[in-house]
Amino acid sequence: MALETWLAFFVACWVISLSPGAGAIASMSSGLQYGFWRGYWNALGLQIGLALQIAVVAAGVGALLATSALAFALIKWFGVAYLVYLGWKQWLALPGEIVTTGERPLGRPLTLVLRGFLVNASNPKAIIFMLAVLPQFIHPQEPLVPQYLIMGVTMITVDLIVMAGYTGLASRVLRALRTPRQQRLLNRTFGGLFIAAAALLATVRRAAA
Repeated sequence: MALETWLAFFVACWVISLSPGAGAIASMSSGLQYGFWRGYWNALGLQIGLALQIAVVAAGVGALLATSALAFALIKWFGVAYLVYLGWKQWLALPGEIVTTGERPLGRPLTLVLRGFLVNASNPKAIIFMLAVLPQFIHPQEPLVPQYLIMGVTMITVDLIVMAGYTGLASRVLRALRTPRQQRLLNRTFGGLFIAAAALLATVRRAAA
């Protein structure tokens, strides 16, 4: 991959990662509830999901999802249901579950990783988006696997940095929470954001539709 091509892709990765989406909401929610170091496990799960999406596109399966109504619908509605579940759970979270002093609740790392993975893996919009974007930076005359590996490592590295920012920013908000009313309002704000992300995902249609 030529340096100028990689630099253009590197810039595109920052724009894509910084754009608020379900992954950013999940990172902020985890940082808010568990603090940075524990909540960051969610970001690792997001990257596993991202790696799967890149592999799916590289293998050509992304084209199938773009053209198969059934495959697209199954993944899409699973993603919608999962985001609604996360939103409802966050909405009902008790104020006492988020604290400003003492120890924060300990989420299981594996659970947080799985949560992040499902948020990304169940988003067909992201697969279709990458199916449209990644080939723009590919040189067909050169070996494809090394190019996809370079792009995958670049995108995941950038996203890890951005999600660290989202997680850390939200974890600092914990220090400003002083009353159950404030905590409840924040829980419902994030719950509403998850449900809004689900509603947005529900409107996504196949490119061929």
